[in-house]
Amino acid sequence: MTAMDAHLMIVDDDERIRTLLQKFLMRNGFLVTAARDAAHARRILAGLDFDLIVLDVMMPGEDGMSLCKSLRETMQTPILLLTAKGETNDRIEGLEAGADDYLAKPFEPKELLLRINAILRRIPETPAEDSAPKVLTLGTIRYDMERGEMWQGEELVRLTATEMQLMKIFSAKPGEPLSRSHLVEELGRDRGQAQERAVDVQITRLRRKIEANPKQPRYLQTVRGAGYMLAHD
Repeated sequence: MTAMDAHLMIVDDDERIRTLLQKFLMRNGFLVTAARDAAHARRILAGLDFDLIVLDVMMPGEDGMSLCKSLRETMQTPILLLTAKGETNDRIEGLEAGADDYLAKPFEPKELLLRINAILRRIPETPAEDSAPKVLTLGTIRYDMERGEMWQGEELVRLTATEMQLMKIFSAKPGEPLSRSHLVEELGRDRGQAQERAVDVQITRLRRKIEANPKQPRYLQTVRGAGYMLAHD
């Protein structure tokens, strides 16, 4: 997906920041809709679909973390959190809430642009309709490798953009252990322990959607000293 195709939502209670971000992103080719708070965002989302949501955490009323967690129950739209908090634990909390990425204020607009483009690149392209599907079976779960879709019976399992990318990485090398550092690199993240911890959080979330018992994973396994491995039926 390119900027010319993408419709973004900016949710921030600070009118100055909201306006600056909207103008900056529009200059870089995005279609942008802005919301002043969580309630305003919910009203807009009731009638429009977006390719990515840029969401401020520190807002009056319902905060961004709570809104992120709520949206994740019904949609898989990528979410990038903005916050004045930059500690590792805060980043982990954001990922656990369902965010795909996390950017601490103050930040350079160019970094926000890079992160948005990185997230959009991770969204699988829709294949041609006549392409033969390649499906991995994980117990009651079916993963369509071509479409990047996961199904349980007739129900589509909602995945975040990061979870989609992880499944794409694992399904390309089933049965092969992949290190956390390799996963960080494939996800296009900066190297470091904080990002490797973030990968652990994403793996935990993904297991909840794949495994009958996430605490004793059968399909998304931990390989001691090597990393993680996808073992399909």
